[in-house]
Amino acid sequence: MKKFLFLLVTLIIIVVVGQKFNLLTNLPKIPNPSNQPIEKQTVVYEESVITKVVEETLPSVVTVGISTTTSTGDVFQINPFNPSSPFERVPGKTQKVEKNIASGFIISEDGLVITNKHVVSDTGATYQILTNDKKKYNVEKIYRDPLNDLAILKIASTASTSLKPLKLGDSTSLKLGQLVVAIGTPLGEFTNTVTSGIISGLGRGITAGSPFEGFVEKLDNVIQTDAAINPGNSGGPLLNSKGEVIGINAAIAESGQNIGFALPVNIVKNLIENFNKNGGSFERPYIGVRYKMIDKQTAIMNDVVEGAYVVEVIDGSPAQKAKIQEEDIIIEFDGKKVKGDDDQGLAKMILDEKIGQSVTLKVWRNKEVKDISVTLESAQ
Repeated sequence: MKKFLFLLVTLIIIVVVGQKFNLLTNLPKIPNPSNQPIEKQTVVYEESVITKVVEETLPSVVTVGISTTTSTGDVFQINPFNPSSPFERVPGKTQKVEKNIASGFIISEDGLVITNKHVVSDTGATYQILTNDKKKYNVEKIYRDPLNDLAILKIASTASTSLKPLKLGDSTSLKLGQLVVAIGTPLGEFTNTVTSGIISGLGRGITAGSPFEGFVEKLDNVIQTDAAINPGNSGGPLLNSKGEVIGINAAIAESGQNIGFALPVNIVKNLIENFNKNGGSFERPYIGVRYKMIDKQTAIMNDVVEGAYVVEVIDGSPAQKAKIQEEDIIIEFDGKKVKGDDDQGLAKMILDEKIGQSVTLKVWRNKEVKDISVTLESAQ
């Protein structure tokens, strides 16, 4: 009886399983009217994305080095063997300093490199570029953008030189939380350092500075990221998951952790466009003054006029030759009003003119307005 029940139960199980199997194997197929092959989905891990970006872009990231001469000040020391004149003056020492200071990336096969303007701010120094394959090139020319913290460097390239430019993305389509990769030379020591993170903020306005690079400047509309950015990363690329440059690393927040900032890449694209419009010339017109903008409200409070307040006149500059003075306020440039609430307005007006052209400035001095003619010269 038990054997019979066991055989019966077994038979029932076989029949049920067989029915289910037939149902599964005889399911109707989903129609594919276009007869197109069905795309297979593959899972892409963050690790593989980052390694792919690094492999493709690392050959285009460079290290910026500087060669300069420094001198220590004179030192006074006591000479116990000369009571009549116990203090002796010991002259300071002069020495040549060569070191890596920052990062950059290649934008053309003929040897153009992008970095931050503050990286190459010392006009008396010479600069070198060290590529990923350990080749060193001298920087022949530098174009310092007067409007943004950017510079274009020209290195000597030959037919045998293999330079691979990075692709430039679009910084207007960025989203919070988007994956980013930063590559550079932090502290001027650790070349080819890779860090990753996300976009933490957009449209930030900051006062940027680095004691390592000796630089402070106000930056607007920058990208915030938690990818590790350190002094020495300045000028290096901030990349998206496609390996496109979306920003130029520029600053860190000293009082916080994992807070770095990058200039949007579209600023670089505008710089390159203007550079090419000028025939790729590294020369640009200038008048030779440092100034601070005075807006309408500040002007009323101080009983002055709105415009560009001259803080310093550069020696040998067109402004000095035209007898522009410190504390003058430039209120018009070649018939165009200088607005005190536009920090870059005067600089843009100057860039729109040509080297050798004479322009008329209206200058407010001691409550009087004077017309001063200035001939624009070339600034390297």
